[in-house]
Amino acid sequence: MDNQPAEAIGIRIYNAAPPQTDSSSAYPSSPLPDDSAPPANAAGGRKRRAVASGVQKTLSKTSMLANFLPTGTLLTFEMVLPTVYGRGACSGVSILMMEVLLGLCVFSCFFFHFTDSFRAADGKVYYGFVTPRGLSVFKPGLGVEVPKEEKYRVGLTDFVHAVMSVMVFAAIALSDHRVTDCLFPGHAREMEEVMESFPLMVGIICSGLFLVFPRTRYGIGCMAA
Repeated sequence: MDNQPAEAIGIRIYNAAPPQTDSSSAYPSSPLPDDSAPPANAAGGRKRRAVASGVQKTLSKTSMLANFLPTGTLLTFEMVLPTVYGRGACSGVSILMMEVLLGLCVFSCFFFHFTDSFRAADGKVYYGFVTPRGLSVFKPGLGVEVPKEEKYRVGLTDFVHAVMSVMVFAAIALSDHRVTDCLFPGHAREMEEVMESFPLMVGIICSGLFLVFPRTRYGIGCMAA
């Protein structure tokens, strides 16, 4: 009598085991697609991370180069460019307006590096244009004594900084796809390859020249180092 219940219990335990094995065998079948899915997701994640790192590098490069530009030039360019670009039609008028905008920004980058300032006896700051003869005040006849020091005469350093500023602005402007799409249509891939290294090269060259030719002027929008 004691063995029968034991056998019955043993049979029940034995019969209950197969559903567990069946259910357990069903679980591995479901994780298999999950185990095979990560490679595709991982590949997509790597692409997204690569794109994000590229954008971050571009932003870091342009932010570093912006230090060589006169204050307000880059801001003006970024504010006016969306209006000129519009919806991306790149019509003849849009291209002409974009070329005018680029020309004005290049002119400001070049011109403002030939300006300087001084503080007069009345405590006010006056700005002028550096010439081979000295500083030429923008508003003559103010009744203030203009300094005649050698540092207020135009020199090689002024031209170097002016060219550096134009190169920096060109690197930043060409990094914007709205400019390259309109000015260089059909060459998107080539421009991407060029702009991967061009801003970095300009930054390295300008940084080296900045050490050799340090800036000492306090012109319009240009702070001394």
